[in-house]
Amino acid sequence: MAGKQKILIVDDDNNIAELISLYLLKECFDTKIVNDGESALKEFKNYQPNLILLDLMLPGIDGYQVCREIRTGSNVPIIMLSAKGEVFDKVLGLELGADDYIMKPFDSKELVARVKAVLRRYQPVKQETAPGIKCVEYPDLIINQTNYSVIYLGQNIEMPPKELELLYFLASSPNQVFTREQLLDHIWGYEYIGDTRTVDVHVKRLREKIRDNDHWGISTVWGIGYKFELK
Repeated sequence: MAGKQKILIVDDDNNIAELISLYLLKECFDTKIVNDGESALKEFKNYQPNLILLDLMLPGIDGYQVCREIRTGSNVPIIMLSAKGEVFDKVLGLELGADDYIMKPFDSKELVARVKAVLRRYQPVKQETAPGIKCVEYPDLIINQTNYSVIYLGQNIEMPPKELELLYFLASSPNQVFTREQLLDHIWGYEYIGDTRTVDVHVKRLREKIRDNDHWGISTVWGIGYKFELK
């Protein structure tokens, strides 16, 4: 029998952290609480969580730096928590590799729904055993959503789950144009509460990792959205 999924809660307000833990324990998750960035990095290695709820405003090492450090060697899902509502803060968090961003104060049901939605999108082990293989292949590029791997120019490219899913979705329908709203719906799902800027940020990150070549590329269709273009 598989063990409970583990959630690392990082928040310097222990009252909020305990409340979040209570919500998640009721949903049969296992939780661990830490109150600063240094402890978060230490417990990330020891606890090996399935997902991290990461507050931005932490003493010492802030949430942005914690996210940056973790992303140097792991694609574990990260949901950022913040009282900051500026678009800049949200975009910066996403650019650093966060999978979602929740504003404080938040509704308990929304928090749990977001956690479950992100975990559903990040299930590489289960998808490896599922019937059928979700894989597309182009010159210099292999995208395998069954085992969540991307091979580009013969090298394995590390990327968070939603980046890979976005790339796979576009590449699975070459030359088809998708609006930002369609991509949000397909990749993030109806539970995601965000704006279309999220799609732009993830496309930008994909382009930094996967450069266009003579045969294909991720093209912007101005005023509409994006497509995976075969040249």
